[in-house]
Amino acid sequence: MDISEITHPAVRKAIEALQAGDKNWYSFFTDHPAMTDDGNTVDFKSFFAKALGNEKFLSVDKVENGGKDIYGNFKAGSWGTFKVFFKFHEGPAGKFDRLDIGQATY
Repeated sequence: MDISEITHPAVRKAIEALQAGDKNWYSFFTDHPAMTDDGNTVDFKSFFAKALGNEKFLSVDKVENGGKDIYGNFKAGSWGTFKVFFKFHEGPAGKFDRLDIGQATY
């Protein structure tokens, strides 16, 4: 899968880790990042303890906000395949302190 459209270097590396199911994914985030899934607050670490290695992008269809907002077709384990967004929020120390994900319409 081509992720060359992702222009933000840390987002691109984080997505590479997500795609590989690599626990290095966590290193791109603060210790306790905020997270929402379809607008509902969820625990980041609990969510990705289940998702990492089981869920991934099948395509990156659109990139916005300086490379921090990613839209694409996503395989969400037993939930199926659908269009999603991942919106990364960078904190003052350079790590991501918030991630918003959800179903997308575009």
